[in-house]
Amino acid sequence: MRLPLESHVKQVLEGSTLEARAAAPLSATPRAFLRWAGSKRFLLRHLVPLLPRAIGTYHEPFLGSGSLFFLLRPERAVLNDACQDLVETYRALSRSPDLIVDALSEMRPDPALYYRIRRARSTDPAIRAAEFLYLNATAWNGLYRVNARGEFNVPYGRPKTDNISDATNLLACSSILRGPNVALTSGDFERAISTAVSGDLVYMDPPYVTRHNNNGFVDYNEQLFKWSDQERLALAARRLADSGVSVIVSNANHHDVLALYPGFTAIRVERCSTLAGSPASRGPVSEIILVKLASG
Repeated sequence: MRLPLESHVKQVLEGSTLEARAAAPLSATPRAFLRWAGSKRFLLRHLVPLLPRAIGTYHEPFLGSGSLFFLLRPERAVLNDACQDLVETYRALSRSPDLIVDALSEMRPDPALYYRIRRARSTDPAIRAAEFLYLNATAWNGLYRVNARGEFNVPYGRPKTDNISDATNLLACSSILRGPNVALTSGDFERAISTAVSGDLVYMDPPYVTRHNNNGFVDYNEQLFKWSDQERLALAARRLADSGVSVIVSNANHHDVLALYPGFTAIRVERCSTLAGSPASRGPVSEIILVKLASG
């Protein structure tokens, strides 16, 4: 989706404000409202110092929970994800936040309700979005997974609290999402970044896992995001950078990935895995942030 011509006017990013938000990601409003595998909430404090001073349009082709988007709150953004159910949830929240909040207020963690919703989702966009948020809040580890028929099949997660949503935060997120220069799309990442121009910022966080040995990265990640897609992503990132777009990519810290990004600065960070079944199994994992900013 092309944004209006005024989208090329640059927005100054206030570093001190962003640093304060990144230092308290659980209390900032608006903030990401989804539990999402691969969420970059933990990376925000590392990403903020790497941002350009000003940006035109912000592009995020692998949106997920949108942690960086909600931190930046850009005036102009193109947001995309391959998961259409996720994108439709964002769209519904932008259009009908009160209906979603009201529907969620009637829901409590309950396995019978969980499996009933999982089995038969509503066709009404607002109710379906509320159901998506309910499933996300009460599923095991906030995981989103579908079977070969496209059916959500994550088991109930026994949440520790009855508070499955924050109405104030949802309303604040809705306000940001319904901005006149915020576009939501669902599809391939290359199409989503095709409108990026000089002065824009593109943040790409492709699907990957980091619990692998150095020789098994390709095999271990192939069903999430094929190696040919990793190569295609790196080529697109290099082309964008060559055209004057600031590019930031987060990925697994692996030598084969690093080799795809000549000329990019690589920053290594470590975090604890969040996908293991028990806290004791959640060891440290290593990731990289690859950066190439436009000059000027």
